[in-house]
Amino acid sequence: MVGSKRRWFKIILKVLSTGIFIVNLICVLALLVLHFLVKDASFKFAYWFYLFPLPIIITIVLVFSVFLGKRRKYNLILAGILLLVWFFRSFSISFTEEVKDTDVEVVFWNASRDDGFESAFKENESIPDIMVLSEPKKRSFDKIKAKYPQYYFYKSNGEIEIFSKTPLHIEEEQRSKYSSTIVKFSSAGIQFYAVDMQGSFDVPKAWEFKFANSIIQNTSNTIVLGDFNAPYESVFLERLEQNYNHFFSKKGNGFRETWPWNFPLLSIDHIWVSKDLIMVNSEKIATRDSDHSMIKTVIRK
Repeated sequence: MVGSKRRWFKIILKVLSTGIFIVNLICVLALLVLHFLVKDASFKFAYWFYLFPLPIIITIVLVFSVFLGKRRKYNLILAGILLLVWFFRSFSISFTEEVKDTDVEVVFWNASRDDGFESAFKENESIPDIMVLSEPKKRSFDKIKAKYPQYYFYKSNGEIEIFSKTPLHIEEEQRSKYSSTIVKFSSAGIQFYAVDMQGSFDVPKAWEFKFANSIIQNTSNTIVLGDFNAPYESVFLERLEQNYNHFFSKKGNGFRETWPWNFPLLSIDHIWVSKDLIMVNSEKIATRDSDHSMIKTVIRK
């Protein structure tokens, strides 16, 4: 009788173990297909693509391994491979160069509605040549303009503010039906597109990037920067990747991801530099004042 109970107990454990392994296999395969093949091309899958970046997938693989017994080695091997993929894809190493007085320092920061130019200058530890903020603190714009009357400022109808040490020429500002904003301007002899893309999951990315691509046409002597609310791996950034160099992948040091709160999960803030411009250095500045890292690059014309 006792032997029979033990036998049934072993059978139940084996069935449970096999069931967990099958669930693990289905979930992991689904996540890998989502991340590497499907991505955010489909509106239905975009939410899940953003919710499960590669570090989260690696964590899930490791958690499943705890319950797999002798089969955990397969998950551990897979987790190791994915960790290497993530590291070599996200981590950049480049040689720093000495910055000259004639170089142009360009900074972007999503200020998360709690900060403005004053705190941005402090985070950057200097006043750059060009700075673009998205979602800046309200009621700080007039104050900063009065404090720095020798410089140039622009406030969009959306949630973009622009600072420049040299005269600003605003060529156009357009806003989509769903509140994505793009400001085309020139300063320091360079053409810029400042971008603040709608981040709501109710709005298909395809619509907003179609709007953006219709405006962003210049591919020489041009910098495109802003909060795209789409990670570096997004299918919607392929056009920019073809025509521009990514500031951090080209000249950064460390992990590329900018969100959230200094954890390297998603690269949703970008500076794209046309291939005829020379990038001297690029940097990602960790900050506790926003859930987005500040990003910057130095351009030599």
